[in-house]
Amino acid sequence: MLSKFCASPSSGFCGHGNGNHPLCRFGYASRYDKPRFRIVGQSLGDRWKLNDVDANAVQEKLNSWLLKTQSFLSEVTSPLVRTSQSGKPVTRDAFETQDMDDIFMAEQTINSRTPNGILSLAAIVSVEQFSRMNGLTGQKMQKIFKALVPESTYNDARNLVEYCCFRFLSRDASDIHPSLKEPAFQRLIFITMLAWENPYQEHLASGSEKASFQRKLVREEAFVRLAPAISGVADRSTVHNLFKALAGDEQGISLSLWLTYVDELLKVHEGRKSYQIRESLNLSEERILCIGSSRKRPVLKWENNMAWPGKVTLTDKAIYFEAAGLFGQNDSMKLDLTRPGLRVEKAKVGPFGSVLFDSAVCISYGPESKDTWLLEFVDLGGEMRRDVWHAFISEIIVLHKFIGEYGPKEDDESLFHVYGAHKGKERAITSAINSIARLQALQFMRKLLDDPTKLVQFTYLQYAPYGDIVSQALAVNYWGGPLISKFIEEHNPPAQGARPSSEMIESSNHVFDIDGSVYLHKWKTSPSWASSASVSFWKNASIRQGVVLSKNLVVADSALVERAAGTCKQKSQAAEKTQATIDAAMLKGIPSNIDLFKELLLPLTIIATRFEKLRHWEEPHLTISFLAFSYTIIFRVVFKVHLLAWSSHHCGAMMRK
Repeated sequence: MLSKFCASPSSGFCGHGNGNHPLCRFGYASRYDKPRFRIVGQSLGDRWKLNDVDANAVQEKLNSWLLKTQSFLSEVTSPLVRTSQSGKPVTRDAFETQDMDDIFMAEQTINSRTPNGILSLAAIVSVEQFSRMNGLTGQKMQKIFKALVPESTYNDARNLVEYCCFRFLSRDASDIHPSLKEPAFQRLIFITMLAWENPYQEHLASGSEKASFQRKLVREEAFVRLAPAISGVADRSTVHNLFKALAGDEQGISLSLWLTYVDELLKVHEGRKSYQIRESLNLSEERILCIGSSRKRPVLKWENNMAWPGKVTLTDKAIYFEAAGLFGQNDSMKLDLTRPGLRVEKAKVGPFGSVLFDSAVCISYGPESKDTWLLEFVDLGGEMRRDVWHAFISEIIVLHKFIGEYGPKEDDESLFHVYGAHKGKERAITSAINSIARLQALQFMRKLLDDPTKLVQFTYLQYAPYGDIVSQALAVNYWGGPLISKFIEEHNPPAQGARPSSEMIESSNHVFDIDGSVYLHKWKTSPSWASSASVSFWKNASIRQGVVLSKNLVVADSALVERAAGTCKQKSQAAEKTQATIDAAMLKGIPSNIDLFKELLLPLTIIATRFEKLRHWEEPHLTISFLAFSYTIIFRVVFKVHLLAWSSHHCGAMMRK
């Protein structure tokens, strides 16, 4: 495997003397571990005065060269292109023609022959590398997994790939997984997705078969399963929409596209750190998410039919506007986004009350609200700037609505009965912040959906079918935790969800996550908990078949949020399909309906045309005949009416006599 190329400590390839650093095992020295290469200043005669040379500069240069030499060790960690002497990028095909089997198989410890087939190269790479990053060999991990699960679960190689990957990922609970910054780890995740999708060889590999992961595509099922497992990369609720945005018209996601997405995502998070340092606003208790200001693309705030250019700053709690003045920025205005009842809508603006430009958002408490902001995001490049900012602001508003509806009150003493529950609000905020970061990364990549709100979690769930159930599962995920003290309420309704042990029976009136975390019954204040869909979901939530490594990582099974999100996805797709059918029927049906209407009106049209000919005496004989016929009919009708009237009058007179 790649780890065989990690040289011994004396060679200087690994910065850790014991060679136990995970990335060292992965075959890559950490970017923070510099090779121990020394330059000694000595004089070799009068012509060479090395004492006058900057030893540190030369040492750094040689260290840089030494790190670059490791790129040939694996196709997995090799760059996609290299630069020629002319400075032009040249495609690197050398590794495409190298037999990767010879590299990887030399360090293979697992048995590639399974009851369901021979493991694919991607599966072997993933299992071996994650096993070493877990401090074990692939063979050892294979034996541990066999002892943990039933034979039917063990025989599916996809589950072994999940176990090795999830076990490493479960060791870190950061908002953004720290290993995501390493190029080698990014490529390993891509290979793991390929391994999960095709864990077995499609045919027996020949000696001349070459491994090229760069030309392969990750499909939706593998991406939806593994991407949310990595902190910050995706969430379970919108990962299918994220895949659609990235893949576009393609059938999958390529390695280059995956690396670009991760790189843009990391840039967004790094950029936010600089926001906190350089901004003049006193936002010590708020986190700056994005800033809208540019000379080419200004932000305008409309008041009384007047537009004021300035800078917009969005935080996790509020939105600020600083109007531009002759001598710099003026004092900022603030609109609190945590207050209930606030809403944001797309709007049109223009001078003198006109609606010329469809590029604004309106933030208000209603049509008659006085505290209303009308912000125009000028977009000359067709980048859906207004739609993206609408999604940003909406996500923060809906986030605090979610916290108020599903989270316990901040002064609720029961927060201290559940371990970690006091961090639930922060977990929800972090989830929304990461959603906005992903949307920013997609905006920079120009990989957006027609409706960007489908890419931010809480806003999407607000309108998605079955979204309430996913929100409930998220609440259990954020605020749930081990019960550290007995908490008995006056009312004890039947339990929902899994009962982790007999010791918890006395507290079985609460909701349990798949790992045994407790969400107290008194926190279920949302009316959605009483719906039939909610009762049905939590009634079946106790079914568990796989290996639970954490509440978000379950091998050979799904976490509760993933189950709810899967149902939400199915119902959303069914609703979209139905709506598309209706729209298509309306669009396609209009011509046919018009034709049918014309057919029904055809006799009347013919009669009207012939009547016009008669009226204009185009054919005199026909006109005379028509008039004679008409007068005859009229005379007969009038004669009969008069005759009936005379008869009635005569009979009445006779009776009176």
